Amino acid sequence: MKNGLHPEYYRTTVRCACGHEFETGSTVKEINIEICSKCHPFFTGKQKLVDSAGRVERFKRKYAKFNKASADTKTEAKTED
Repeated sequence: MKNGLHPEYYRTTVRCACGHEFETGSTVKEINIEICSKCHPFFTGKQKLVDSAGRVERFKRKYAKFNKASADTKTEAKTED
């Protein structure tokens, strides 16, 4: 096997923004992450709705107009029959 081919493998500490730390093995000496299994909504069961720039409200307004238009069309079809 060639010498110097494989990277160094370190015992690494992973630090989350929430303060949780755990050890693992990696080719990087230190890893900083923003979200981990202790603070991620999928694993904690706490759902957070992150709405940047009003996307959810815009979506609801868009489809409220669509639902209203389809409801009006259905009532007109019933009155014609």
